[in-house]
Amino acid sequence: MDIAGWVWGLTVVGLVGLLAFDFFAHVRKAHVPTLREAAIWSAGYVGIAVLFGIGMLVFGGVDAGSEYFAGYVTEKALSVDNLFVFLVIMAGFRVPPEDQQKVLLFGIAFALIARTGFIFLGAAFIHTFAWAFYILGLILLLTAGSMLRSASGDEALQADNVVIRLARRIIRTSDHYDGDKLFTMVDGRRAMTPMLLVMVAIAGTDVIFALDSLPAIFGLTRDTYIVFTATAFSLLGLRQLYFLIQGLLDRLVYLSYGLSVILGFIGVKLVLHGLNENNVPFINSAEPVEVVEIGTGMSLVVIVAVLAITVTVSLLSRRGRTQAAMANARRYATAYLDIGAGHSAAERERLFAMLVNECDQIVELDPGDGKQVREDPDLIDLLDRATADRQRDGDDQIRSR
Repeated sequence: MDIAGWVWGLTVVGLVGLLAFDFFAHVRKAHVPTLREAAIWSAGYVGIAVLFGIGMLVFGGVDAGSEYFAGYVTEKALSVDNLFVFLVIMAGFRVPPEDQQKVLLFGIAFALIARTGFIFLGAAFIHTFAWAFYILGLILLLTAGSMLRSASGDEALQADNVVIRLARRIIRTSDHYDGDKLFTMVDGRRAMTPMLLVMVAIAGTDVIFALDSLPAIFGLTRDTYIVFTATAFSLLGLRQLYFLIQGLLDRLVYLSYGLSVILGFIGVKLVLHGLNENNVPFINSAEPVEVVEIGTGMSLVVIVAVLAITVTVSLLSRRGRTQAAMANARRYATAYLDIGAGHSAAERERLFAMLVNECDQIVELDPGDGKQVREDPDLIDLLDRATADRQRDGDDQIRSR
């Protein structure tokens, strides 16, 4: 599509305005969003994205509208997969729940900036070199294989850990949070708080995810405006979605399989398109190869169908329910150990009771030899420490009597 400069300008202003509104209306005051709040605002952002897509259908035509919706659905699904890593990062740094919104909004803003740069570089790359389709197709096929091996999340975290270790070495760091401040004073000296380290980790994963996800949407459309808007709208509302489906994230155990199928499918689509526009000397003497091309409509059907099947199977599976119970047990055990004996006895009782309830569910869902639990020795160690701490509390109460 031939998009006028003023349309680009209005689009960018609108997106920046939505981010600013998100910060001043919701994130500026630290709090944990209620389920109702998260649901309303998630629906609102999805509604805005859908209305924009309808506008694309009306003013840009069926092809442009179909490409937008295919790109939006794909990028939204990949964004949900990104939330898994955000969840791991914030759990690892033990970010206070009321401050997680600010971390997520920073991650979304940085992702939007990083991906915008990659979008224009990618568009120039594709329009300049016809063989770029082969390269992008290969990247997607390799990414699909990486997801099947469940290695992409670990690789992202390892890369972030290198950055974090470097940051710790260069800048003095504190062991404790100071609200949502990035720097604090320790023994009269300025020090970096864990909040800044979390943001460094989130920024690192954003760059890695951009390298994985942008080839996917370029496999669905080569229109820079559609790529930009579909990517931007998929990121907006991600913060609210995190709090809305936080409890379900751990149950989506087969999402990576579905995403690997989608990325592999788009990778094949790119290669087929590259063959039809071929000018590489060692392929068919630089002549185009007439092969079947996969249309945008078919792509959208395949993407939606694969995601629907993957999510449904994940939510109904015993493995998914066990994984969710294990994640909840980890959260309750960590919270129980973190608040310490000096806090409210009633709160510690509540947390331990919820921990016991999750452990009972794990036993029920993962009977016999408990293979799924035994694959997570860190969780076993955490539960042992929580149990030992609980025993010490009981002994202290007996002695105090």
